[in-house]
Amino acid sequence: MAPTEPDNGCFSLGEGWRGEPLTTQRLRLRLPEPKDAPEIARLAGAAEVATMTASIPHPYPPEAALAAIGLAQRRAAAGEEYRLVIERLADGAMVGMAGFTIEANGRGMLGYFVGREHWGQGYATEAARRLLRLAFGPARRESLQACVIQGNDASVRVLDKLGFAFSHEATAHLPARGAAPIPVVDFTLAALDWRARHAARPMVLVAAAALVDADGRVLIARRPEGRPMAGLWEFPGGKVHPGETPEQALIRELDEELGIDVRDSCLAPLAFASHDYDDFHLLMPLYVCRTWRGDPTPREGQRLAWVRANRLAQNPMPPADLPLAAILRDWL
Repeated sequence: MAPTEPDNGCFSLGEGWRGEPLTTQRLRLRLPEPKDAPEIARLAGAAEVATMTASIPHPYPPEAALAAIGLAQRRAAAGEEYRLVIERLADGAMVGMAGFTIEANGRGMLGYFVGREHWGQGYATEAARRLLRLAFGPARRESLQACVIQGNDASVRVLDKLGFAFSHEATAHLPARGAAPIPVVDFTLAALDWRARHAARPMVLVAAAALVDADGRVLIARRPEGRPMAGLWEFPGGKVHPGETPEQALIRELDEELGIDVRDSCLAPLAFASHDYDDFHLLMPLYVCRTWRGDPTPREGQRLAWVRANRLAQNPMPPADLPLAAILRDWL
């Protein structure tokens, strides 16, 4: 018997990025749209932001932002530059933009900004780390450069976390700084160095449960403020400790999180998620449970909701949970 002919769609990554949104633990990166112009102008046009960038003028009117959006869309379609909006998964709020140019010599220039009210929350690092995977994967860059105004210590810390190394000092003319040249510092990151760092990221094993009640509803929990991925809804569960099986970990976590008693025999494996979160890789088996003792009670500051399976995806969920929600919907 001849082998089954493969679906060519499974091999599309090597052909380049097709414009689909990119996700991280907390963020979504997508191409800008005309409706984004007022918010882009507000965030980028603030003096504290514009004066730290290489291309944003100050003041920055919405009509200039609208023109920049059109240019970004055309350059993305031509494969010359990817300049993306950064928005939170939990509420869809825009927090900034990030992107990189694509040059013929295999290099690119990384750039980003985050609105003043969103500083200090790690959004720039998280968004840029996702862009590196695009740049050194489907976009096939050999190296990326980044330019930082001298004194912008926050951006230097971001680049250091990403693995960029000092290249050289220079000067640049910045629209928001007038005609005088401004001292800047250039940093660089090679694809080989990024791949070595990316390959060394840890594998995290998490077990999750879909608790299904007598009416066929599924229990989901909303992560509280102050926790990673705060505001997103997920299946209850947690990390598997050394020496534990996934079932043992899940029984322990359901007791700690919800105060319910579950037996190993009541956990039916349904599916698993394998998801790259850029700084770690998540492997998460999902078990279905219909029988337990006690009433689920939020013990760790989370919110609980019983939701029909066909409405699970209407709640903002971590990227790893979304495909599991689709499988569960079809199964139930």
